[in-house]
Amino acid sequence: MSGAPVAGTDIRAGAGNAGDPIFEARNVSLGFGGVKALSEVSFSVRKGELFSIIGPNGAGKTSMLNCVSGRYRPTSGKVFFQGRDITGMTPNHRAALGIGRTFQNLALFGHMSVLDNIMVGRHHLLKNNFLTGALYWFGGARREELAHRREVEEIIDFLEIQHVRKAMAGTLSYGLRKRVELARAIALKPDLILLDEPMAGMNLEEKEDMARYIVDLNEEWGMTVVMIEHDMGVVMDISHRVMVLEFGRKIAEGSPEAVLADPRVRTAYLGESDEPEPETAAAAREVA
Repeated sequence: MSGAPVAGTDIRAGAGNAGDPIFEARNVSLGFGGVKALSEVSFSVRKGELFSIIGPNGAGKTSMLNCVSGRYRPTSGKVFFQGRDITGMTPNHRAALGIGRTFQNLALFGHMSVLDNIMVGRHHLLKNNFLTGALYWFGGARREELAHRREVEEIIDFLEIQHVRKAMAGTLSYGLRKRVELARAIALKPDLILLDEPMAGMNLEEKEDMARYIVDLNEEWGMTVVMIEHDMGVVMDISHRVMVLEFGRKIAEGSPEAVLADPRVRTAYLGESDEPEPETAAAAREVA
């Protein structure tokens, strides 16, 4: 795909256009028995922002996304979407409000076509019921299906998967299945889209394409994006703000540059330390 970002190229054109908070987490904690997945995590995401969550494996990133989408309910704390407390809402209700997501592990229907998989994402927008659907040619169900198919075809064109639109999802390469999962999340028409490691397992070219799609979703389609990603080059290039988790706690939040310069982040995430090596410290004591 032409115009794809490369490492070291800042493409955050909309970084200064973010508006009021669209989502807020207040002191969110999550426990599973004696295991504390999240501990009093608070943050907000502004409307129009591309917000990334990073951290070592097991830091609580996906658990946080699950609390946002409704898959998990926090042990304590609250989550708000567009000023509304959604802590007790089901995932279906949150999807209807405008929260969509992709999963770290692909959750496509392998026996269904790409087109049908994406159409599943439109399900909550369908107005016809069982009775009117039975009168397909006379009750408006046909017109509604055609309108939804036009929306889906626009998404297919955007993600450049026209050539596989009729293929079974289970037969596609990993990179294409990742695009189909993104397409299904876009089909929800979300105001807030949650992306759980959208580039995991991809080669460089696939990552560059996916990064450009995400930026275009944010800037051209107007979707607020919350993304978990391990590729620090991608995070630095496209994120407006970044939050860092370690062992379920927030240790940093801010611009990518400020977060990367934080010594706690360099220690926790990059494995670096400001403390001198033992040999260096011993040598310093001998000199002293």
